[in-house]
Amino acid sequence: QVQLVESGGGLVQAGASLRLSCAASGRTFTMGWFRQAPGKEREFVAAITSSGANTYYAGSVKGRFTISRDNAKNTVYLQMNSLKPEDTADYYCAAGLTLRPMTDEDYAYWGQGTQVTVSS
Repeated sequence: QVQLVESGGGLVQAGASLRLSCAASGRTFTMGWFRQAPGKEREFVAAITSSGANTYYAGSVKGRFTISRDNAKNTVYLQMNSLKPEDTADYYCAAGLTLRPMTDEDYAYWGQGTQVTVSS
């Protein structure tokens, strides 16, 4: 069983930065970040393979967000820069053995989420 614990969310103004962290127990998997805004479906944000060699981003965050991982600490990070009000959502960390890192269906493990609110 893998447990994921997110942290780092908060309330910031547009243009600010936040760094989300996801601490994982257990073995190393492909890790992803997804988000869900009120009244909307969950959407892919970013993912990183177990070695860190490959990263994937949603078009809406490419160039602003950076996903990284420290396997020695079993932690994945999401550095979010130039935040926009439309980035407001609950952000979820996920882990899994997936060949489709941009799809939530193959992620077996999920964290509880951390809230990010960006004011205009």
